[in-house]
Amino acid sequence: MAWTKAPQSLVDLFDECLPRDPRVERRRMFGYPCAFVAGNMAAGLFGDRIFARLSPEDRAALPGGGEDFAPMPGRAMKGYVLVPDDVVADEGALAETLARAVSFTGSLPPKEKKAAKARTKAG
Repeated sequence: MAWTKAPQSLVDLFDECLPRDPRVERRRMFGYPCAFVAGNMAAGLFGDRIFARLSPEDRAALPGGGEDFAPMPGRAMKGYVLVPDDVVADEGALAETLARAVSFTGSLPPKEKKAAKARTKAG
């Protein structure tokens, strides 16, 4: 399955609206820009859409309640929602939504790093 590249305008908008919070680590996931807090993914881009990890209350406050984020059909990521186009079109609303995603994700326990697998020497 070929994924589409995010439009540069959306990449720039995401970067501008993401809070300047020292807890936020910017890195790529699925080949797209994303934001992480304490090892947990808070928000990011996927194709031409923005997704965010929001509390149930913040999700319910989105226009239409938000649509589940599913990078592959039938494979929704629990707790993540696609940010509605109405919100993306309003920079202030998008910045607020991303700030809520960072705040909610920051309230979660830090993600523990998986132990590296021991490499065995072949034969």
